[in-house]
Amino acid sequence: MREEDWVQRAHLFCKQKILPYASAYDIEEEIPQALLNEMAKEGFLGLTIPLEYGGSAAKTLTIGHVLEEMSAASLAVATGLAVHLSVASAPIARWGNDAQKARFLPHMAKGEWLGAFALTEPSTGSDAQHITTRYTKDGDGFRIDGSKTFITNGGIAQVVLVFATRDPSAGSRGMSCFLVEKGTHGFSESRHLSKLGLRGSKTSELLLDSCHVGSEALLGREGDGFKVAMTALEGGRVGISACSLGVARAALDCMKESVAEDSAEWMKVALARSYVDVEAARALMERAANLKDQGQDYGLAASSAKLFASQAAFRVASRAIDVAGMDGTKRGAVAERLFRDARVLTIVEGTTEIQELILGRSLARRLDRSSGT
Repeated sequence: MREEDWVQRAHLFCKQKILPYASAYDIEEEIPQALLNEMAKEGFLGLTIPLEYGGSAAKTLTIGHVLEEMSAASLAVATGLAVHLSVASAPIARWGNDAQKARFLPHMAKGEWLGAFALTEPSTGSDAQHITTRYTKDGDGFRIDGSKTFITNGGIAQVVLVFATRDPSAGSRGMSCFLVEKGTHGFSESRHLSKLGLRGSKTSELLLDSCHVGSEALLGREGDGFKVAMTALEGGRVGISACSLGVARAALDCMKESVAEDSAEWMKVALARSYVDVEAARALMERAANLKDQGQDYGLAASSAKLFASQAAFRVASRAIDVAGMDGTKRGAVAERLFRDARVLTIVEGTTEIQELILGRSLARRLDRSSGT
């Protein structure tokens, strides 16, 4: 299917199936399984999955525009989709062996199985090298002990990419990734987490208590976990920049409903600044997506897009509240929901500070190489 066809399909689906219920998902803190089933029938859950496993093998740019449409309707819905696509199914497609791909990807493409990505821990957020979830060899497989938190899709996913270390002192070299299936003995959701934004998105704390998995659960090789995580997060940042673009666009649309030729000048200035924020976020997202599609190094572009777009979404959402006034702060108001959702975007898939650190270090290395030092 052509990109424009996917985007049009997403636009119509969101208009009919998501937008009218977005506030309800937020208030009730739940997205109906029926909606996920309909998304699966439309093919949205198989966008990153290769054709031979029942997916669409869509370009990153196409996925970005689909996520933009979804996020403009409901960021909670879009985030669950983005995680399933970018940091769950995509890593399995890239790092999995033939047996793992055959087991998981067809189910994930059909939407029968949802995916999740479990890296963050209660005491370890941005510092992924120092996770404390441990694994040890156990007979013909591995035993995993620890906990994960703020895991999107965590309580409803059928397969979760769980990151653990054999030795915390080994840093990134000790980390491995395991495909842990729902129902595995010792693996459970310990609690559902209620949040400021993305309230409809299922976010959980997961417990691994002497969780035994077979050797076939290891994704890649032992010690590959950090590489699996970082490459997944690079792709995920492109997705989150697209989600941020969608929120910024929706907030801009809210402002357009309130600003007219006879409006106060400050409102027109806010509208102008928001328009530029949206267009700049779109350009950065599309650049990162195009680089990835071309097989080029896109890490710097992904961090740039995520950094700017998430901040732009919060700026535009804040202005939308200003323009709407007290009406925009009412529970259930679109501007109020967008404001809360936008704040979360500056944290997920690497905080603002982490993106700045990634960019600063990368740029410094490039300067060193160019100067010959």
